[in-house]
Amino acid sequence: MKIREMRKIRAMRCATTATMVALAFLAPAGAEAKVVSGTPFADNMVLQRGMKVPVWGKAEPGESVTVAFAGQTKNTTAGADGSWRVSLDPMDASAENRVLKITGADNAEEIKNVLVGEVWFASGQSNMECPIWGSNPRYRDGQGAVLTKMTVRGGIRYAKNPHKWSATPLEDWKGVWRDFSPKSFKETFGNNLSAVAFYYALELYDALGVPVGIIDSSWGGTNIDAWTPRSGYVNHPELADVAAFPVVQEWTPEMKKGPISGAHQQPTALYNGMVAGWAPFAIRGMIWYQGCHNAGEANRYCDKMHALYDGWAKEFGNPDLKLYFVQLAPWKNSWFEIQKAQTKFATEEKNAALVTTCDVGNLWDIHPNDKETVARRLALHALKRDYGFESVIDDSPELESWKIEGNKFVMTFSNADGWYAYNADRSEASGFEIAGKDGAFVPAKIENKGANATLSGKELIVSAPDVAEPCRLRYLATKPWTGSLYSFDSGLPLGPFEIDANR
Repeated sequence: MKIREMRKIRAMRCATTATMVALAFLAPAGAEAKVVSGTPFADNMVLQRGMKVPVWGKAEPGESVTVAFAGQTKNTTAGADGSWRVSLDPMDASAENRVLKITGADNAEEIKNVLVGEVWFASGQSNMECPIWGSNPRYRDGQGAVLTKMTVRGGIRYAKNPHKWSATPLEDWKGVWRDFSPKSFKETFGNNLSAVAFYYALELYDALGVPVGIIDSSWGGTNIDAWTPRSGYVNHPELADVAAFPVVQEWTPEMKKGPISGAHQQPTALYNGMVAGWAPFAIRGMIWYQGCHNAGEANRYCDKMHALYDGWAKEFGNPDLKLYFVQLAPWKNSWFEIQKAQTKFATEEKNAALVTTCDVGNLWDIHPNDKETVARRLALHALKRDYGFESVIDDSPELESWKIEGNKFVMTFSNADGWYAYNADRSEASGFEIAGKDGAFVPAKIENKGANATLSGKELIVSAPDVAEPCRLRYLATKPWTGSLYSFDSGLPLGPFEIDANR
């Protein structure tokens, strides 16, 4: 055989081998395909009680899939794209560690140590991400050193999502669930559970006595836009510019616009990377702590909160999804305008409720380390609104009515049949200001101050000696922005508000 012909045969053989290898990488999984479940379904998880529970994943197109759990068996067939989904019937809470079994044609996936109870999602920026314990003394909870070494709650499970952003929804990754134990917290040191999420889960578990699952998907310094799915903007034409923002994998500094300051800040980018894989998991609701990054556009924040809520409720298939969120706490900057926007959203969305934190801020640190108070107030909303604790007062005082009598504002509030001041000298509550027709605000004082810092009567009567004809009143609009006036009934603080008699 001639050398030229031998070389030709070798070349043909190499080309055939290369083609076969390429086809092996490009071909569908075929007989090698395995049924696999979605992001939430992993050992040690918690399923939501009292709701239909979607279970989903991927398999070979047309493959039969069976899901079995707690005496239920559900069958389905994977669609043309390999997607499958079933729904388990509503279940009672159970602390029994059981197996969720998913069976396909050639394999079965067994998810062990599965509980049934209450499931919540925790999201937002740095004050939500701030860990229960970590290496940074300025960025952790004040009690975390003790609590992570002494807290053992096998009935609480948590999942901490890694930082990921994406231009498209990421659904091919698995969550990792752990129990509340010193061993678990040690293993996640440096990427630890949100302190707010930690305390929130603990409060619910101790109050309800059922398993609790908490999913922490938070990232410091991020805007609300990045956490909002596209579907949230459908009924909000006022946010059309945000909805139309093109999300790209290759970010350049020239693309910066307002709070969209980096690749991971692009609208929907964090929802895609850190939340989409969990939807439509059955959850009771979400807790949210965010706003600093959007403080420069307070006039749009209420609308953006509506878009966030609408999108999450749609994607999780839960029109009754609860959203309990935290008002920004005092810092060296004024948050007054965005605090008002947060209050406005809470009054407009029936499934939302606001936590006031004007008394637990730190003027020297944007990350105050008392997260237990914040979480307990969030838990009050859930206990009152979702779990039948009817005697609980969960809302801070809210302005109910007002009038001007002479040079005084006379105000009544819901959730407050009496008042007390609690500050350095426990005798005076500051933070009120009044303006006359000239619009210039001056400090004002409470007229009906009683003995021992307890105010007399249900009303608040406030005046400024130098303003004979008051037109406007505001509370906690200027430094130090710290509240020290509390409802006598609940012990919850009065938060920032304003009255404009000219409107």
